Amino acid sequence: MLLSEAWEKYQLDKKIEGYSPLTLKTYCFQYNLLLRFFGDIDMNELTSEKLIEYLIHAGEHLKPSSLGHRVRCIKSLFKWTHDEGFILKNPSEKLKEPKLGKRIPKFLSELEIEHLREGCHTSMENALFEFMYSN
Repeated sequence: MLLSEAWEKYQLDKKIEGYSPLTLKTYCFQYNLLLRFFGDIDMNELTSEKLIEYLIHAGEHLKPSSLGHRVRCIKSLFKWTHDEGFILKNPSEKLKEPKLGKRIPKFLSELEIEHLREGCHTSMENALFEFMYSN
């Protein structure tokens, strides 16, 4: 099955499942990148190595979170195509998402805390605020 045929069937199935239009739009963007890299290839010709090569090429300029999203989109498409019997082997099975670094929490400045304190309209809001931000 050609990549474009698989995408059309996958997209219709996900619409029926109730995927949000925004999710489908982002998946479509990822599909177009895959299509641009490989062309309208027979999906049975794609191997894990070719997909890894694509991800390495694409990942040179992506943050780990963006690369992880790309991996999830590819895995979803290929898993569905395999589960539906359109391809014999799922080449995305071995793909792993990149590890994400832990984010350092951002703290409010004293001025920002004071503005929030002044923004409390009721004694209940003030009590909750003081409870949350007490030292």
